[in-house]
Amino acid sequence: MRACPPAVAPVDASSGAAGINRFAALRRVRFGRPPAVIVGAAGACGLGVLRSLRAAGIPVVLLDTNAAAPAMHSRQAYKVIVRALNGPALIEDLIALRRCFEEAPVLFLTSDETALTVSQYRAELAERYRIRLPRHDRLVALMHKESFQQIAEKHGFPVPRSVTIGSGDDLGTLSALRFPCIIKPTIKTAQYFEGKFERGYRVASTAEAREVCSRVLAAVPGVVVQEWIEGPDSDIYFCLQYRAAGGTVASFSGRKLSIWPPGVGVTASCTAAPEVHATLHQLTETFFAQMSFEGMGSMEFKRDARSGDFLMIEPTVGRLDWQEEVATLNGVNIPHAAYRHETGMDAERASMAAAPAVWRDSWMHWKSGAARTYAGRSARVYGAYWRLNDPAPALYRVLAGVMALF
Repeated sequence: MRACPPAVAPVDASSGAAGINRFAALRRVRFGRPPAVIVGAAGACGLGVLRSLRAAGIPVVLLDTNAAAPAMHSRQAYKVIVRALNGPALIEDLIALRRCFEEAPVLFLTSDETALTVSQYRAELAERYRIRLPRHDRLVALMHKESFQQIAEKHGFPVPRSVTIGSGDDLGTLSALRFPCIIKPTIKTAQYFEGKFERGYRVASTAEAREVCSRVLAAVPGVVVQEWIEGPDSDIYFCLQYRAAGGTVASFSGRKLSIWPPGVGVTASCTAAPEVHATLHQLTETFFAQMSFEGMGSMEFKRDARSGDFLMIEPTVGRLDWQEEVATLNGVNIPHAAYRHETGMDAERASMAAAPAVWRDSWMHWKSGAARTYAGRSARVYGAYWRLNDPAPALYRVLAGVMALF
């Protein structure tokens, strides 16, 4: 596969109207087909989507504010520095960038903040980019943990019992729960991230829950306290989908092998779960269909060790999932299916790989202390960052980690 030459534009303070000058190098490129534009290169998500699309021969333009992000060192994409990944500045840069392309690109988003911004300004982007999102109010409701809980309960979907705490006056509702519980913000704010709070907190008693809630409420408007679902981290499953107006275009089910931090963190390693795909696909399909949901989305589940039932934890909507590439490695290339659908190409029939593949962020996996077991002895492990034919992202990630230590 021929790699794309890099085309990194310098950052300047020019307005969106004049910003086309910053993308001059890209204007000279002839793609031959609509490119895919990925907004956000931080972490493993953008890199995984980039590699999924390039594996199918799709030209990719990768946008980020940080030239040092690991994915921005990939040899497989045209890289462009933009002024912001959310807000009006992003929209101005996207409009300016569009003038570089002969055909409307397919837009791929990698964060909630970016998805909300694009959704809010969809009228300005609709004729310039190919992008599929649900109604804005539905997108917001599904991103918010409290409203998702209410929607799921209203429609009879299996979710663990929870209460929402918006202030100290609500702490009395904790007595209705069975402990242990997990506490998460209803929505993560910039203040939450800057305060170095954890992604979630496992608490063993009402007293501990009160203390954590009081501390976290200083940075967020509310928290959800949810009953803990018994079982190891390897009992966490997910179903990744891309949906059009007529239903599901592509669907894949997987399970996590380790997460970091343990119990409350993000995926450190995962693999395919074909043995439960029928169940998870049907639950996810039914939920999204009732929501009239379109676009990129997924649902996370945990299997209750006591009952064996799958309970919905939370959806990811409007954007790609952190571990999206695991589906591609197992034969179901969801970004490519989305690209083909949005550009009017015939759908390709995806088939699961004969041997399971494991997607793994090696550093987080080893930190998690997870047992070194995979989907079986035949499983092939792929690094979230390291690839022999594209080594720079992994090298720069290691470099960033070393610099952070000092």
